[in-house]
Amino acid sequence: MELHDVWFVLIAVLWTGYFFLEGFDFGVGVLTKLLARNRLEKRVLINTIGPVWDGNEVWLLTAGGATFAAFPEWYATLFSGFYLPLLTVLVCLIVRGVAFEYRVKRPEENWQRNWETAIFWCSLIPAFLWGVVFGNIARGVEIDAGFEYTGGVLDLLNPYAVLGGLVTLTLFTFHGAVFTALKTVGEIRERARALAFKVGLASAVLALGFLLWTQFDSGDGKSLVAVIVAVAALVAALVAIRAGREGWSFALSGVTIVAAVAVLFLSLFPNVMPSSLDDDWSLTVTNASSSPYTLKIMTWLAVIAMPVVLLYQGWTYWVFRKRIGTQHIAVEAAH
Repeated sequence: MELHDVWFVLIAVLWTGYFFLEGFDFGVGVLTKLLARNRLEKRVLINTIGPVWDGNEVWLLTAGGATFAAFPEWYATLFSGFYLPLLTVLVCLIVRGVAFEYRVKRPEENWQRNWETAIFWCSLIPAFLWGVVFGNIARGVEIDAGFEYTGGVLDLLNPYAVLGGLVTLTLFTFHGAVFTALKTVGEIRERARALAFKVGLASAVLALGFLLWTQFDSGDGKSLVAVIVAVAALVAALVAIRAGREGWSFALSGVTIVAAVAVLFLSLFPNVMPSSLDDDWSLTVTNASSSPYTLKIMTWLAVIAMPVVLLYQGWTYWVFRKRIGTQHIAVEAAH
C-alpha cells in the first residue's frame, strides 16, 4: 500500500474519531433544549461533557491539519469551495466553547439563558452542517480541470446532502441522549432513555435511506458490508436502550457512526473529492497528495503522537467516569 493510501485511511480514522466523540458532545448540547426542564438539569447535561468536550475537538484540528499536510489540493478545494458552511461551523465551535466557560461567570438570568441558547444552536448547526459537507464530498461537486470548485453555496444544499445533514443531526442527538442516560442518575436518566429511543427511530429511518442512496450511487461490496453493519448496529442500539442497557447502546451507536463514516470513505476511494463535471477532473489520493518524503515524515510523527493523545483521552474519560445527577449540583451553581 502506498503512503498516500495509508494517509487516506488515517484521515478517515481521524474523522471517525471526531464524529464519535464530538457527536455525543453535539447531542448533549441539543438536549439542553429538548431534555432539560430547568436550569439545574441543563447544568447536569453540561457537566456530563464538561471535562471532555475540548479534548474531543482535538480530533477535528488533527483531521484538518493532516488533510492540509497530506492532501493539500484536497484541503485547498474543500476549504475554498465549502468556505461558508465550514466558516459557520468554526464560528459555532468558538461561540460554543465560550458559552461553556462564560455561562456561570455572572448570576443574571438573561446572561445565563443567552449562553444556554448559544450552546443549543452552536451544537445543532454544526451537527447538521457536517452531514451536508460530507454528503457533498461523497456525492461529488462541480470541480473544473484546475481543481477549483465552480458551484455556489446553494448547490451544496442538494437533497442528498440535506438528507446527510439530517442523518448526522439525529444520529448525534441519539448518541448524546444515550451518553446522557449512561452518565446520569434519577429522573433525567429515565427521560434520556425514552427520548433516545424516539430520536433513534427517526435516525434509523433517515440513515437507512441515506446509506442505501450512497450505496446505489457509488458503493461497492466493501461499502455494502459497512452499510449492513451500520444499520444492524443502530437497530441493536435501539433494542439496548429500550432494555435499559445504556453502555451497550452507547457502544453500538458508536459502531453506527464508525460504519457510516466508513461507507462514505469506502465509496470515495480512490477519489478524495469527485468532480460531477468530469471524472478526469476529480481529486484522487494520487493527484491531491503531498510528496512521498512529506508523507514519510508525517507517518513517523503520527506513530509518536497518536498513542500519547489516545492515552491522555482515555485517562480523562476514566477519571470522570462516574454518573452525576441534580443532587450533585450545588444550588448556587445552577443559577
